[in-house]
Amino acid sequence: MPIHPSGITALAIDFMARWVSVSAADAAFNTDRRCTAALRDDGVIGLPFQQALADGANQRHFGGMQTTATEITIRRAGERGQADHGWLQSHHTFSFADYHDPAHMGFRALRVINDDWIAPGQGFGTHPHRDMEIFSYVLSGTIEHRDSLGNGRQLKPGQIQLMSAGRGVTHSEFNPSATEPLRLLQVWIRPRERGLTPSYTEWHPRPEHARLAKVLVISPDGRDGSATIHQDAEVYRLRLGPGGTVTHDLRPGRGVWVQVAEGALNFQGVPLATGDGASTESPGTLRLAGSPSAEALLFDLG
Repeated sequence: MPIHPSGITALAIDFMARWVSVSAADAAFNTDRRCTAALRDDGVIGLPFQQALADGANQRHFGGMQTTATEITIRRAGERGQADHGWLQSHHTFSFADYHDPAHMGFRALRVINDDWIAPGQGFGTHPHRDMEIFSYVLSGTIEHRDSLGNGRQLKPGQIQLMSAGRGVTHSEFNPSATEPLRLLQVWIRPRERGLTPSYTEWHPRPEHARLAKVLVISPDGRDGSATIHQDAEVYRLRLGPGGTVTHDLRPGRGVWVQVAEGALNFQGVPLATGDGASTESPGTLRLAGSPSAEALLFDLG
């Protein structure tokens, strides 16, 4: 596998999101020209793939998942797809790359949840995306992001970067540390429409968020300082201490997905542990409790 002069393994993504090697020159961070070429010459992320995502993500119920009497559908951590690339250990909640299961194609507009561990000095070389809302939630370590919009950032645990790929963008993500592994949740959500203007934004916790069990981090209107997404989707960060509880009101016609990043919690009385996910489309007041403590993301999707 070619290595970029900085030491980062050079990778790109083909139209099915499989990892393929590219030349060291092609992994350079001057990305504007290659974004146009990739999308023009071979349709790397073209319409057929996006339509497949849309068709699969419209599935509301998943065969093979455990469903409780209270209409909570459970996706256990051990049932997820797995990929071991040496420098990258990834667990796929939904179909991704070489892991394909028609029963697990997404939930409403939520298409990808990858739990990624990235080795020191390694990462994803410059690659293209199109027509997808993509965010990374850092759990430990540091992530460095560079893109064809001119953004270059490093983010720490608890921070979020959100990129709207729109009509086409290239970016890279890597672990700049020489010693510390990086862990993050990478999430893809389908946008409300294709061909949007690409954009980039971040969410950083404020001091008062440290004592809050539930914080809005992503929303379509950017309220309360949240990052803005081009979809009818709200994402909340949950941090529950021992005995801590939080509620969420789910309106009719919407669905909730809860993804446990670390620890354990009870969701409507159903125990969930690190890596577990669960969903419901039953409206009403939902209750989550630390068991004993947990960090999680809650997605409220139209």
